Amino acid sequence: MTDELLPSPLHDRHVALAATLGEFGGWSMPISYPGGTVAEHTSVRETAGLFDVSHLGTVPVTGPGAAAHLNACLTNDLGRIGPGRAQYTLACDARGGVEDDMIVYLAADDDLLLVPNAANSTRIVSALAADAPPGVVITDRHRELAVLAVQGPRSREALVAALGAAGDAVAGLDYMAFTDIEGGLGDGGVRICRTGYTGELGYEVVLAAGAAPAMWDALLDAVRAVGGGPCGLAARDTLRTEMGYPLHGHELSTEISPVQAGSGWAVGWDKPAFWGRDALLAERAAGPARRLRALRATGRGVPRAGMAVLDGEGGDPVGVVTSGTFSPTLRTGIALALVDTAPQVAVGDTLVIDVRGRALPVEVVKPPLVPSHVR
Repeated sequence: MTDELLPSPLHDRHVALAATLGEFGGWSMPISYPGGTVAEHTSVRETAGLFDVSHLGTVPVTGPGAAAHLNACLTNDLGRIGPGRAQYTLACDARGGVEDDMIVYLAADDDLLLVPNAANSTRIVSALAADAPPGVVITDRHRELAVLAVQGPRSREALVAALGAAGDAVAGLDYMAFTDIEGGLGDGGVRICRTGYTGELGYEVVLAAGAAPAMWDALLDAVRAVGGGPCGLAARDTLRTEMGYPLHGHELSTEISPVQAGSGWAVGWDKPAFWGRDALLAERAAGPARRLRALRATGRGVPRAGMAVLDGEGGDPVGVVTSGTFSPTLRTGIALALVDTAPQVAVGDTLVIDVRGRALPVEVVKPPLVPSHVR
């Protein structure tokens, strides 16, 4: 770990577990553990896995008019949810590009929590604060709070066991719902959210950084008891790629709009205002010049970000890979790619990825590439 990288509150735990550490959004985070990424990935699909995602931002937005302020800035419509629910949303610029994607947790109209990506947290806080009306307070608690994620078909069992008497409060949580135990976040409590980034049943736990090691220990014991173990960010990436979930900087960016990325479902099109509204409405009406596609290799090879997508072997470029990996579940290469909309490409069509000068045939498929079990 270099002096420039921020340490996770669980850094010592990861070192003790012999994790391979790497830079992620300015933080030193576990990329994998000695068992390897494929084993970690498989444990989440089959049993359970425990992730440290404390690099994610944590931004309370409080005060009279807090929900209305966020609703006038972010794309999704908070009117679609009520207290105790979470929502995926986007922060766009005036051109419709995506500054960040995030989860917003609505406790009350005057009490919300944003969880943006690590590298974008400071910028999002500044932008929201610049437009905030009097009385709305936006606080960056990135280094004060930790975020853990327990994911997989046996994650509920593990979480309930780890929480002991408090487990009953989370056992019945619906998808995208949350509850606070031991008081609210502002009082040193713990927020349990039925959310995740893997496509499996899962929960995310937000708590004070100082309380994170004890919670990690309890969760890890419970996850191991159901056959799982600790998981790094490499497995988190292969899991989300199998689901077709976007990663900011790859499938979403200031150059890639939600219309292009297939994230229009996270836009409240009927809202009177949100950042980038005019540009997004215009692009939606005209149709995007490119769209995000999921691709499954039908030959041997692993696609990687930045590789060209061609309309056939030796053909013309029609797109670019935004994320590519070997799928441990499908046992083949998979990719997400931005592909031109003219000529039109349909599910079932065959394209080619240029893998270092070798043609890799791929089939256009409808995401997710593996079944979703989030609900």
